[in-house]
Amino acid sequence: MNLFVIIGVVIVLVALYFVPRMNILAWLAAWWLATFVIFKWGIEPPLPTSILNMFMAIVTLSLLAYMSADSSHFATVRDKIGRFMTEDRYKIPLIIVVLLVPCLVALQVYLDISMDPTPPVAGRTIHPSPPSTIAFRGRTIDLVSDENPYRILEVQNLDVFTGHVTNGRRIYYENCVFCHGDDLGGDGIFAHGFDPIPANFQDATTIGMLQEAYLFWRIAKGGPGLPSESTPWSSAMPAWEEFLTEEEIWDVIIFMYDFTGHRPRVRENVEGH
Repeated sequence: MNLFVIIGVVIVLVALYFVPRMNILAWLAAWWLATFVIFKWGIEPPLPTSILNMFMAIVTLSLLAYMSADSSHFATVRDKIGRFMTEDRYKIPLIIVVLLVPCLVALQVYLDISMDPTPPVAGRTIHPSPPSTIAFRGRTIDLVSDENPYRILEVQNLDVFTGHVTNGRRIYYENCVFCHGDDLGGDGIFAHGFDPIPANFQDATTIGMLQEAYLFWRIAKGGPGLPSESTPWSSAMPAWEEFLTEEEIWDVIIFMYDFTGHRPRVRENVEGH
């Protein structure tokens, strides 16, 4: 989150609260602009345009519902809009608005279609090569030699291992389901806002071909941790190391394999090495 943007928006809203004769229509506009600024510039990494548009549509409907729920508020807004559209003193502003709205839409369409495509500085890859080590909450994790410390419980203590699967299920459906889908098929409600869409973990060519340490790296570092050869994908996946513990990340990885029926790729032992 960009705290400077959020604090600035809060300060402006508090200042508007003390402005005399602020009517409901002005408040609706202020809250709409405030939420737009927060969604547009207050969230890091930035939201994809499709998700931003969806959020603002929800905000617009919510503000309209709030306005129409109170008869006095609804009457105030209706009267002000009616006077703006019918009274002679508003004729020039009305003409400006009627002409300005389609002109702005046409300008945005023109800018979208005339923008020169910017090729990436290098070839992009969806599954980039991981670094040999990563820093995680003050300690170093070796992605080459380290393994899921709870995987051994699958053969040593199945009851405890099942507990990790259950915890991983909870974490997934609280945090990951919105993008990766109910059945891990990469078809969550936000999936089509990304380029590329989230991987289909049910496909044997995804997590079935990866080591668990690779998944730990991608989950922990998220979109901000992608190397240069894997950008500029439109990824809004957060760095989950800021929200989940190491055990929780390993647990959700265990759940992913358990749910899909795949087995993680094991480290290959080569003689002489």
